[in-house]
Amino acid sequence: MDNPVVPLRALANYVNFSTFAGIAIARVGHAHISHGPRGLWYAEGYSLPFPVAGAFTVGNVIITPRSIAEIGESAVAHEERHAWQYTVCGTLFMPLYLTAMGWSWIRTGDRAARNVFERAAGLSDGGYLDVPVRPLRSLFQRRVSC
Repeated sequence: MDNPVVPLRALANYVNFSTFAGIAIARVGHAHISHGPRGLWYAEGYSLPFPVAGAFTVGNVIITPRSIAEIGESAVAHEERHAWQYTVCGTLFMPLYLTAMGWSWIRTGDRAARNVFERAAGLSDGGYLDVPVRPLRSLFQRRVSC
């Protein structure tokens, strides 16, 4: 049985315009768009070089340069969790995500390992590694070479 709140996610992501943005991005990237389960849209064959990802989500739209079958069920589950994040954050998701990605890069040298959105969506399901943090003081130490 499907989760009874899934239609609310779909509605919320239409109301906050994130799904419309996802469809527009997919079209610009020449992806083939189709209905998926649980109110999701699949955009396969995305052809633009940005963002660099096996898949990414905007609203209820999972966008991938490959096919949904190729990225696998765990990646689809990971991307669906991002759809829920859009429900909560709306159009603020993208700048919040970029900020979290920057923080992760500062702390680990990796864009996902300490990104709160990627961690909440399941790092391993998204194909990411849990990289240890580096001390903040190491970022401010003068690099000396002999």
